[in-house]
Amino acid sequence: MNTPDPDGLLAEQLLRFTRRVHRIQKRHLLQRDLGVTPAQSRLLRTLAHYSAPPRMADLAERLEVVPRAVTTLVDGLEASGKVRRAPDPTNRRVIRIELTDDGRSTLRELRDARRSAAEEILAPLTGEQRKVFGGLLDTLIDGTPVAEQRC
Repeated sequence: MNTPDPDGLLAEQLLRFTRRVHRIQKRHLLQRDLGVTPAQSRLLRTLAHYSAPPRMADLAERLEVVPRAVTTLVDGLEASGKVRRAPDPTNRRVIRIELTDDGRSTLRELRDARRSAAEEILAPLTGEQRKVFGGLLDTLIDGTPVAEQRC
């Protein structure tokens, strides 16, 4: 006789939820016709977190991808005018990646698309359920059991 595997069921639910989140976010991005792929939007969001334009190697490290993948993403974003390559003022061999005005505008649109996707995803939940869900997500993201968080 097979006994139910609650962790297996939970893992499957988590994977299905993740796929749903990606599908809804992708649809919201496509509806805004921003001309960026999900990977390019991730690079733009990452780029916005730097106080000064980063090197491609910095982006690759933060995105946890190989440098060649960043080069391809930057090429596409540069061709569409959302980023530009700029020489480092202290080391001419180093190239920095900067957001353009169009890139900043696209980033604002991306944030709006992600916000509207989140609203759609969370719509079935009550305010209290959202609060509990947020706490559970924090626990999973931090990897710290709830009992340890309260200490």
